[in-house]
Amino acid sequence: MFSIDHLDIPPLASAGGTVRLPGSKSISNRVLLLAALSMGQTDIVDLLDSDDTQVMLAALTQLGCRIEPQPDGALRVHGLGGQLAAREAQLFLGNAGTAMRPLTAALALLASQHGGAFELSGIARMHERPIGDLVDALRQLGCPVECLGSEGYPPLKLGNGVPQTLSLDQPIRVRGDVSSQFLTALLLALPLVAQHRSIVINVVGELISRPYIEITLNLLEKFGVHIQRDGWQRFTIPAGSRYASPGRIPVEGDASSASYFIALGAIAPAAPGTDGITIEGVGLASIQGDIRFVEAARLMGADITGDANALRVRRGAWPLKAIDLDCNHIPDAAMTLAVMALYADGTTTLRNIASWRVKETDRIAAMATECRKLGATVEEGADFIRITPPTAWTTGSIHTYDDHRVAMCFSLAAFNPAGLPVRIEDPKCVGKTFPDYFETLFSVCKTDAVRIPVICVDGPTASGKGTLSAEVAAKLGYHLLDSGALYRLVGLAAERAGLSTTEAALREPAQAQRLGALAAGMQVRFTGQRTLLNGEDVTPAVRTEAAGMAASRVSAVPEVRAALLALQHAFRQLPGLVADGRDMGTVIFPDARLKVYLTATAAQRAERRHKQLISKGIAANIEDLLVDLEARDLRDSTRAHAPLKPAADALLLDNSQLNVEQSVQQVLNWWQGKTVFSGS
Repeated sequence: MFSIDHLDIPPLASAGGTVRLPGSKSISNRVLLLAALSMGQTDIVDLLDSDDTQVMLAALTQLGCRIEPQPDGALRVHGLGGQLAAREAQLFLGNAGTAMRPLTAALALLASQHGGAFELSGIARMHERPIGDLVDALRQLGCPVECLGSEGYPPLKLGNGVPQTLSLDQPIRVRGDVSSQFLTALLLALPLVAQHRSIVINVVGELISRPYIEITLNLLEKFGVHIQRDGWQRFTIPAGSRYASPGRIPVEGDASSASYFIALGAIAPAAPGTDGITIEGVGLASIQGDIRFVEAARLMGADITGDANALRVRRGAWPLKAIDLDCNHIPDAAMTLAVMALYADGTTTLRNIASWRVKETDRIAAMATECRKLGATVEEGADFIRITPPTAWTTGSIHTYDDHRVAMCFSLAAFNPAGLPVRIEDPKCVGKTFPDYFETLFSVCKTDAVRIPVICVDGPTASGKGTLSAEVAAKLGYHLLDSGALYRLVGLAAERAGLSTTEAALREPAQAQRLGALAAGMQVRFTGQRTLLNGEDVTPAVRTEAAGMAASRVSAVPEVRAALLALQHAFRQLPGLVADGRDMGTVIFPDARLKVYLTATAAQRAERRHKQLISKGIAANIEDLLVDLEARDLRDSTRAHAPLKPAADALLLDNSQLNVEQSVQQVLNWWQGKTVFSGS
């Protein structure tokens, strides 16, 4: 998952391939809570790994629930059987509404029944999200619930440590027009106290987000509780209800997350050699209401087919068709329609979306503000948004409001017909539901290589290229190419194959050809700080002084350089690349948008290398290191093929007196000045 401040997405051209969705957040956190409340142990398969589920897992563990990963990847939850293993706890729930609301209801009832006291809090935005209707319902039952800040908002104190007599005879009244999570929370919690009598919930007003209630009812049945429903206004929890583990339960792929890839298939031309986008993990038989996003996408012109566990999407009508739609049945996924509307043939109106106002942010206001940055004309109301596509696309830095869905929606704006990049601020917020969203998106998107930005960092041995490049790549969310490591890998592979890399041997044409063939057959991958050769982690081996010496020698062999050229070009992948070496800007990527020539005095470089070796427990003589570095500099700068020198348009960065952070910041400042967001 990206952990950077912003992510610049180049203009995208096409898409095609297969994506596998993460588990549904709505299902995952419901199943976790139900498993914890049940008798017996439950093995949960394909549970979403995200910020929200981590919050729920941490809370359940703190409450005394034992949770164990299994060898087959399942997560085993040892249920508490409706009892309290801990009578007191302070739970921090971040911005996870799917944890805050149901835990509030369950712990308020358990604290009242058994005598407990719990405090629930979250981040600042969670303390702005109303919970008053749920608090009122719990107080109707006789649960001591105290709002520790503003009335009707978290943080909350549930229970006072003394058992309470609950009032369960009269129907519980809860508004239906604010958030379905309040009703879900009560439906999940009330079976805990329905052993001796039936309990009735009456919904006041129209129930919004009904599909999420259907998910709740479906899962309750799997855990042995069968709710009686009279339309959408009256729900009865039968007397004698008791949770029992189903033993093993799979989590569907997230239908809300599917909406971004359904939209992708509808917007993007199919990439060469593909038939559009295939989505695995959720299909037309999904229990999630957001699967009905398929209907809305079809209305806009998407060509969608599928089966029980997969969807296949291609661009159909183009431009997309404008629609006027009541979105009560797809409250979360409807946000994706707002971005699809940017590509429509007229004005699109999305109605009955009042719940957007009380989500992770005020989503109506957020979508309106960010769509306007792209040139759209937008009208917003209390429960609707109306979007007219841009007549002339513009671009801006998309503020994401710590809202995962805003970030994912606006990534699709990179297909704009003006060919403009899109900046997504705080991309790590997607961790709430889809930590690998951007990696998944880029795996199926294509664009011309010249549109994928490259930053080259060239320079002499021991100038700090590798450290600087790795830091810059991490800051930007870009791929990293350590070209020096490639040559080191050739040397390592040659040693393992019994091929000499001495200068005398390399002068033999047959030996040079054998090394070239060896280099062409290498399978290389950089993963974090690791270097993998043919699937084996060889990081320590390629960082030795001997490997560095061999790299300097084999890099002068034309056959080796030719073999590695295609491999180096293949590292130019979305969303961008930082390439370090000795000829990245002059030979490999001459069209790179930013070229940096990093240097320092030979004495300074020798001192740094000496400290590095000593810290590793390797004996070293600084005078010998200086002689060696000067010899390498001479050899690299005078070799016949691609001698070491700055590109004509490279920016010189002498880091003799700079630390790593200062050098990184200088490169980032230069890069910002090269982007269309330089005024941001």
